[in-house]
Amino acid sequence: MGTNGAAALSALADPTRRAIFECLARGPKAVGLLAEQLPVSRPAVSQHLRVLKDAGLVTDQADGTRRIYRIDRQGVDAIHAYLDQMWGQALRSFQETAERLAAQERNGPPEGDHQEEERP
Repeated sequence: MGTNGAAALSALADPTRRAIFECLARGPKAVGLLAEQLPVSRPAVSQHLRVLKDAGLVTDQADGTRRIYRIDRQGVDAIHAYLDQMWGQALRSFQETAERLAAQERNGPPEGDHQEEERP
């Protein structure tokens, strides 16, 4: 299943999920260790991890009776691609506007856009 960059960003909109994600950026961790580092309960951390996993941002692996969570690089890449796309669209729009304004300056105002001069 591919990761949707917009959905991944949406999952990170929650401050607790973002804090969990940032903890995992420093290295893989079990739920208990994450809960110790954050002001939320273990069940709440588990729920947030489920959302992050569904968004494609984390993966987990069994380690005995616990699960170890780590950041999924594909999810990070999806966010990066989404932001690149948005940035590219913004730059294209800026360039089109700049070119249109430059053309207007070179060619004068469009026909029918003349203002009458004030008469004393």
